[in-house]
Amino acid sequence: MLDTLDAAAVRRWCASGLAALKRHQGEIDDLNVYPVPDGDTGTNLVLTLTSAQQALAMDLDTVADGDSTAHGHALRLMARGALLGARGNSGVILSQILRGFADALATVPAVRGRELAAALRDATTAAYAAVARPVEGTLLTVVAAAAEAAGRAGSDELRTVARAAAGAAASALARTPDQLPALARAGVVDAGGRGLCLLLDALVEVITGESPEHPAPQPRTVPLPVTAARQTGSPEYAYEVQFLLDAEAEAVRRMQDTLAALGDSLVVVGDGSPSGGTWQVHVHVNDVGAAIEAGVVAGRPYQISVTRFADQTAPAPPSDGRAAVVVAAGAGLAELFAGEGAITVPGNPSTGELLEAVLATGAARVVVLPNDPDAQAVANQVTEEAQRFGVTVSVVPTRSPVQALAALAVRDPRRRFADDVIAMAEAAGACRYAEVCHAGRDALTVAGPCREGDLLALVEGEVNLIGSDLEETCVALVDRLLGGGGELVTLLVGADAPAGLADAVQAHVARRWPFVEVQAYPGGQPRYPLLVGVE
Repeated sequence: MLDTLDAAAVRRWCASGLAALKRHQGEIDDLNVYPVPDGDTGTNLVLTLTSAQQALAMDLDTVADGDSTAHGHALRLMARGALLGARGNSGVILSQILRGFADALATVPAVRGRELAAALRDATTAAYAAVARPVEGTLLTVVAAAAEAAGRAGSDELRTVARAAAGAAASALARTPDQLPALARAGVVDAGGRGLCLLLDALVEVITGESPEHPAPQPRTVPLPVTAARQTGSPEYAYEVQFLLDAEAEAVRRMQDTLAALGDSLVVVGDGSPSGGTWQVHVHVNDVGAAIEAGVVAGRPYQISVTRFADQTAPAPPSDGRAAVVVAAGAGLAELFAGEGAITVPGNPSTGELLEAVLATGAARVVVLPNDPDAQAVANQVTEEAQRFGVTVSVVPTRSPVQALAALAVRDPRRRFADDVIAMAEAAGACRYAEVCHAGRDALTVAGPCREGDLLALVEGEVNLIGSDLEETCVALVDRLLGGGGELVTLLVGADAPAGLADAVQAHVARRWPFVEVQAYPGGQPRYPLLVGVE
């Protein structure tokens, strides 16, 4: 039974938590409300914490840095490793939880019950700050419940507070289907929240020597799980507003809420100061005055720049020292992007892998095209990390490789870097994307019920068609896209697609849409026989 959390206990916690995640990796992966085969939260959490353990292993002597205690140094190593290894939204949020935890405990002489409660409170704050639009019924809800219960315990006994936090987290996890309709209809709990519960249970076991009894909530009985639409982005806005801001952290959090309600593409990055400091703010809005006023209310904004997207047509003087990094889940895709002068990284990269690719370009300004919502969360972390090395990173939020191809096609080094990023974002947004895959589970979609193994045709993340014949489904999908207009169709053929699929789709378009150009390439992407882009 531990009275305080020392460095050795931190190491045991990381190892025990990782072992628990590995044991339950498949279970967490299966807590997926989508029928498409991309349920990998368990895998992402394992990879994130593996990186944390590796960071601890590289500093076996646990030498404190600066004012940190030995346990604080270990916690910071763990958090830093998790950040660099973070994969997917859940991995990124977990890394922020560990960062908040480490920052709170780095300099305290001894970690007892009240200190643990304060650390969980700071971890919750860091987690919510990492998400522009927090959603309840997720990992965020679970960590908040753990922090609240730890504070209510009002005890200096480490074991009492740890048990209270783990118990409240388990109860909050069981309630997530009541807060998020997609979970309720699917009959599952939140995957990221389940992972956090395992980590808190591991902490209790390290402190008390006893395994808490918090099994996973049983799935609710429903006829068919339901799929929720993936995020497809906000409506376009006319202005880009950027400024530096000197403000306290709490004021910045209130400003983020205001800006999130005004527009999209919101990025707020601080200089690492735990309470305040300088922040870089970026947002797309229609009401410029309201966005700047939000900065004035929060603190002292300066170096304010406002850009009207419609004006970005005049070329600027030539500029060097810039590069593009693209996430490519397939050998053919990597070859295509390399042909466009981009550096590629394999699919589902960690923060560290993506950062390494950015720094390897040797450029001072780098645009990153993630091609996937999970990779986008990782890319957003890289923007902050790259600043430590004097590199400016801008993320174009591409959701599909076809959007990345459209974005790269309009790159122009004669433009200012910021203007070039805007042009790429506009080109990507003008490219409608779709994909065909096999359903990974039974589900009730907006296009009707599907069974495991059925063919799903998704348009911008939402199931649009359900079929049984691959060629017929692909042809019907292209027809549906072109029904809304288009002059150019891009086909990216997957690794498992049958020979002749692209030829069949091209022949159909030539007959039915004779004035539409079709370009087909071997993408080599897994799980998706065909990716389609229409411009």
